[in-house]
Amino acid sequence: MARRDALLRLHKSLVARRDELRRRLGGELKDLRSSKTSDTGDAADQAFDSGSEAVSSQLAELESRELRQIERALARLKQGNYGLCESCQKKIPVARLNALPFSTTCVECQREMELHGTFGDRDISGNWDKVSEGGFEDQREVDLSDIELDVSGHR
Repeated sequence: MARRDALLRLHKSLVARRDELRRRLGGELKDLRSSKTSDTGDAADQAFDSGSEAVSSQLAELESRELRQIERALARLKQGNYGLCESCQKKIPVARLNALPFSTTCVECQREMELHGTFGDRDISGNWDKVSEGGFEDQREVDLSDIELDVSGHR
């Protein structure tokens, strides 16, 4: 019963965090769009604004990734497999879920995945040479105002 109560508390926490992230992402995207239209000030102001936009954009990307993980965890809750490791199917300890509520693997499987690049029986290792060298084949910039994001919560 204690595990069930902990999972219910985690569900409430996940829903609250999801709603907060949706609200913040909606505001950040609106701010980024409005800052693109206002070109006032001297070169120093524009440089500062550009740096601020870059930081805001990176923050929005991180929050968007967290939002996807939370939505996935909530879907797993509905399916009844939240708290089970996707690799070994063992129960993920509540302490790990408290620390990382959207975790989908137990500590042992996560460690295995990070050390050996395997997830269960799948090989997930890739060629990380380009990332470590800092070179990317496709260096085009993405304008966040071109991306549509549904933050309404309706599907």
